[in-house]
Amino acid sequence: MTRHNITEKNQGKSQGFTLVALALGILVCGAGWAQQSDWQVPRTPEGQPDLQGVWANNSSTPLERPEFFGDRATLTAEEFQELRRQAEEIRASGGDALFGDGFLNAVISGEVQSYDPATGNYDSGWMVDRNLENRTSLIIDPPNGRIPPMTEEGRARAQQRMSARLSPTDSYLGRPLQERCITWGMPYIMAGYNSYYQIVQGKDSVAIIQEMIHDVRIVPLGEKPPLDERVKLWHGDSRGWWEGDTLVVQTKNFSDKSLFRGAGENRLFTERYTRVAEDVLQYEFTVEDPSTWERPWTAVINYTASEDPIFEYACHEGNYALMGILSGARAAERAGQIPTE
Repeated sequence: MTRHNITEKNQGKSQGFTLVALALGILVCGAGWAQQSDWQVPRTPEGQPDLQGVWANNSSTPLERPEFFGDRATLTAEEFQELRRQAEEIRASGGDALFGDGFLNAVISGEVQSYDPATGNYDSGWMVDRNLENRTSLIIDPPNGRIPPMTEEGRARAQQRMSARLSPTDSYLGRPLQERCITWGMPYIMAGYNSYYQIVQGKDSVAIIQEMIHDVRIVPLGEKPPLDERVKLWHGDSRGWWEGDTLVVQTKNFSDKSLFRGAGENRLFTERYTRVAEDVLQYEFTVEDPSTWERPWTAVINYTASEDPIFEYACHEGNYALMGILSGARAAERAGQIPTE
């Protein structure tokens, strides 16, 4: 295994990387993919842009911008330098793994929030190197870098879902889809943990393989008729086409059980894959759902090329958590106790 650890518990950061300090300068890094002037997008034998390979999403940039940055999309040079220093400090401190936005949050606050405080977190051995970028959010639109407010309908629906939610210990149906090895949904955007994709191209289709649960999306290219709108799928129904050197994929027909940030079956998802350097694939997505948000929103993630293969994701094998959780709940009931999640 060649993926390396990177981030860790910040126990030694007592100096407190406060929000004020952050405002003075903190994060980021340079993805550093300076493109050579003579570089050209590689082509497949069919003449299409070649996007094939294994790509990693290990960005340290959070999806949403911390509010104190306002509309500022990038860090200053001083902030970037400070970010790198803090990243090295975190790396050297050892401790818990920091997935997703946890890395940046630890740098900003000086405190590590455990991913799983109930049973204990993964340790740093599970972590890969994070890509430090001079950006304050993955979201590029709206200008404040944050997910737009929910509509009144969206808030009411979220409340209804919460009210109808089954007890997490009454049945396996009360457990999340990820825990039941069904899907992590589309897109899976948490960085630093099984956050790798493999793209395989054919003339008339593209396969996008996700390391997490090994979900595979087969995207037909061209003018294939869409599915009947009554057919709903975990990852929706995708159609793709080329716009210059960019692969555009549009997806709808999502199952209402496969949620993304509160949006369900009504969302329209548009992705744009552009190879901007030999080792960088720019992934842009826009989500539209007028029944959930006041406006569409767009984010950009810079995937980096990986020489490593997609690793096995053994979910069902050896997964005794589901049986253990429910068995523990029944044992608690027999003992006259109230089961906890």
